[in-house]
Amino acid sequence: MSKRFYLTTAIDYVNGQPHLGHAYEKVITDVIARARRSMGEEAFFLTGLDEHGQKVQQAALAEGKNPQAYCDELSESWKSLTQTLGLTNNDFIRTTDTRHREVVQAILTKLNNEGHFYQSTYTGFYSASAETFLTEKDRLPDGTFDPSYGTVVELSEDNYYFRLKPHQQWLIDFIESNPDFIEPTYRRNEVLGFLKNEELEDLCISRPAARLSWGIPIPFAPEYVTYVWFDALVNYISAPAGRGDPVVNTALGLGTGSGPEASLWPADVHVIGKDILKFHAVYWPIMLKAMGLPLPKKILVHGWWQKDGQKMSKSTGVGVDPVAVINEWGLDAFRFYVVRELAIGPDGNWTDAGFQSRYSAELANGLGNLVNRSLSMLKRYRAGVIPAQSNELAPDAERVVQKTIAHLADNELQAALHDIWELVNRANQYVDQTAPFKIAKDPAQAARLDEVLYNLCEVCRILAVLLSPFLPVTSPKIYQQLGLPESPDTFDLAKWGGLQAGHTIGEPAALFPRKDVPKP
Repeated sequence: MSKRFYLTTAIDYVNGQPHLGHAYEKVITDVIARARRSMGEEAFFLTGLDEHGQKVQQAALAEGKNPQAYCDELSESWKSLTQTLGLTNNDFIRTTDTRHREVVQAILTKLNNEGHFYQSTYTGFYSASAETFLTEKDRLPDGTFDPSYGTVVELSEDNYYFRLKPHQQWLIDFIESNPDFIEPTYRRNEVLGFLKNEELEDLCISRPAARLSWGIPIPFAPEYVTYVWFDALVNYISAPAGRGDPVVNTALGLGTGSGPEASLWPADVHVIGKDILKFHAVYWPIMLKAMGLPLPKKILVHGWWQKDGQKMSKSTGVGVDPVAVINEWGLDAFRFYVVRELAIGPDGNWTDAGFQSRYSAELANGLGNLVNRSLSMLKRYRAGVIPAQSNELAPDAERVVQKTIAHLADNELQAALHDIWELVNRANQYVDQTAPFKIAKDPAQAARLDEVLYNLCEVCRILAVLLSPFLPVTSPKIYQQLGLPESPDTFDLAKWGGLQAGHTIGEPAALFPRKDVPKP
């Protein structure tokens, strides 16, 4: 049974509606999944929801609902977002799923039996909004806590703790000997800096049910529920376990299963935001090591989006509604902008003017104009029939295909789009240089016109193939306009010469209609 390429987003906390950051993470993960499939790999893409914890319990109570009903209702809007964004996720996990709860409880039982947990009394500070205990180190110089922690209270309570200190050195050694484990490099350095300069404090993995009832009960101490992060991280293996993954289920004693989708673990890529790096690069590897499971191959860390240079915030009304953008401009325009504007790693800044500028210059005037005028000229001058093969632009196309696939293999999505637009720009220059609308007037240049038209139409076809992971609506449209019946979703189709002489294309139509944007 061959292992599939397994990639995940972080699961989203279900105490509100989706925003640009959520949409961005899902889109880049989907592009990676589609690209892997285009390379001939079987990819399995998991996303989902984190539904337990104090914030959910409080939000449900505030609306007069029980937490499960509250989560069921909100989960529908998150599931519908996966469709709105054109995601090709293979599974959608919720931490309230029975399959997830059973795996969490099996892990808790195993780790407790093997001596990884102990019980102790904690006295100190607690942030309900961050669902975390705070120490003196978290205080600001004036003795207060950062406002992001919300209301901080003092409390004293018994809880269960997971021993982390014995794991510190091997984790440092692992990260140092696996330089690709955390990307980009500066995030890896951040984790190593933390591990080398601070002693790991043991992780509290429980909350008293008397204070927080909305969580997975701890099987050996039912008066406690599982700490929300210990519960949430397990989603990455509970989905494979539910499908009978042999690696996960053997380690956890759950009984192996079989099936075409079973072999997933270890994950090939966890795509996460920079704010949850510590959980994924420190706690999660230690949890897996304690379980006897291999570590994921890569943690890919993206930055945050701002809007017009300001931090996005519900309270101040600064934000971008991805659904509204998609409804107005189309799915592919949204997907294109967030990938083209921002490499995976640094923070980005959304401006409406920047979005409209890229739409106009690169989509409407760049790609859209190229395809429309190339196919329209073939219709006008050759009744839509492809002439004999000509290879004038073949070297340009082949170079771009190689560079694009190499960048996609390294999850360098922005660089891949930049490569693809080199070919878009080259073909548009070729139109200007060859002036087919002029040589069409000269019957003596009929053979030259055939060459030019073949090169342009074949470039359009190859662009459709290369753009398939990024623009899932536009890419098939280009193939349809070329009159090609198959789907352009495998990079094997990006070889020069796919259009056959005598083939009749379909009808050209605008891919990205120009929009008149009112001046502010």
